[in-house]
Amino acid sequence: MLIAKDQLCALIPHAGSMCLLDDVLQWDDEQIICQARSHQLPDNPLRCEQGLSAIQGIEYGAQAMAVHGGLLAQRDGAPISPGVLVAAREITVNIEWLDHVAEPLIITAHKIIRDHRHCRYEFVLSAEDQALVGGSVTVMMETPLT
Repeated sequence: MLIAKDQLCALIPHAGSMCLLDDVLQWDDEQIICQARSHQLPDNPLRCEQGLSAIQGIEYGAQAMAVHGGLLAQRDGAPISPGVLVAAREITVNIEWLDHVAEPLIITAHKIIRDHRHCRYEFVLSAEDQALVGGSVTVMMETPLT
């Protein structure tokens, strides 16, 4: 089930060029697989003068998990809860610059835990079956003040 950019951008708190993902290729209760071509854009908001550092792959992974959470909430008729990234762990980086990758990035995020207070996912960015960046990300959900 392909989900296009405009639909997935509605599921995350980022807009415009900061919405880095282009498509959701597949998702289920446990994981999501997204595709991105934004790493090739000269106006990518995460680029520095030298290019797009591979460490920015963490943001791609975090956006994939946010989209997954939004899709789960929509499916269940629940509100989409924004969150704050609080930890990135066990990060592996196998490339220096993402903008040197000619192929689309494939971002796979696998849910480890998710409840109303926090979530943790493991993610991998790959291109042509080569792992480029991976690790785990933890997000604390924002709770409304009473």
